[in-house]
Amino acid sequence: MILIAILVPWLSFFFRGKIFAGIICLILQITLIGWLPAAIWAVVSRMNARNDQKLRQMEKRIMASQRST
Repeated sequence: MILIAILVPWLSFFFRGKIFAGIICLILQITLIGWLPAAIWAVVSRMNARNDQKLRQMEKRIMASQRST
């Protein structure tokens, strides 16, 4: 997924269901200068989403362990 975010940043947003961000990223990527910021934005956004998901999983495990004790 990181490779897609680097090569085709707007598609990375579409795959994750962020259509509006994908359209803005596509407009940004159309310009040659804007491609690099679009790629960086897509990679950072993907990493943040992955970290949020891991954090939610850890919170669920903590809450489950507190209930069992």
